[in-house]
This record gives sequence, C-alpha cells and structure tokens, in this order.
Amino acid sequence: MRPDIVLHDRLPSIDEYRDLCTAVGWAPVMNFDAAPASLERSLLGVVATQGGRTVGMGRVVGDGAIYHYVQDVVVHPDRQKRGIGDAIVGRLVARIHAQAPERAFIGVFAATGTAPFYERHGFVEHEALLGMFQVVRP
Repeated sequence: MRPDIVLHDRLPSIDEYRDLCTAVGWAPVMNFDAAPASLERSLLGVVATQGGRTVGMGRVVGDGAIYHYVQDVVVHPDRQKRGIGDAIVGRLVARIHAQAPERAFIGVFAATGTAPFYERHGFVEHEALLGMFQVVRP
C-alpha cells in the first residue's frame, strides 16, 4: 500500500458509504435509507483516505461477543489492486482478535471470485458449514 494512503479506525459517513457503494455498482441492491441505522449499529470500521479523499472502507457487524462479520469491504475502482483492501481487512481482523474472546467466530459473505483475497486473511470454507442468506422484499 502506498504511504499516502491513511487508515482511520472509524465508520464511514453515510456520504462516504453511498459514494463507495455506488462506485462499485452496488447501488441497485442497497437500501441507502436504512444505511445510517446500519452504520450506527456496526461494531468496528476502517476508512482509507488518500489526499483527503475517501478511497476505501470496511466494517464489522455482529453481536460484539461471539459473532463478527466483515462487511462492506469496498475500494474505489480507480484505487483497486494497490493493497488497500488487504490493509482494511487486515486491520479489521486484527481489531477483532484484540477484543474478541477465545473461539469467537469471524465470518464474511463475499462476492464470487474473491475467495483468494479473503483466504490471505485466514478465512476458509468449512466443510461442515454452509453460508446462506435471504433478502427481505417489499
């Protein structure tokens, strides 16, 4: 990662969140009206900036005790492939390890094709577990 990229231990603002999600094409599946409450209830966040511009983010959601999920890891498309995502996930995982009890669970639901990225941070597919989800529809 370039030395002019700075990591901040904080959650993104709603504007930063919206801008980054939109930049990577997530806007059609996001509920930006509910995002402020979601961000407020997050456990941890990391924001990456370069020259005062927000270029990446990630956060952790969960119960703050046993279950922790890395969520919304986004790097602006014009700053990808520069180690920013690695730095964000590394910082989030390290912060979880520093505060979580023994045998706490750290999970991630990630886009297809990103497994090697998360494997670099210790995430593995587990033969006895299946990740599934459901989306609430109007």
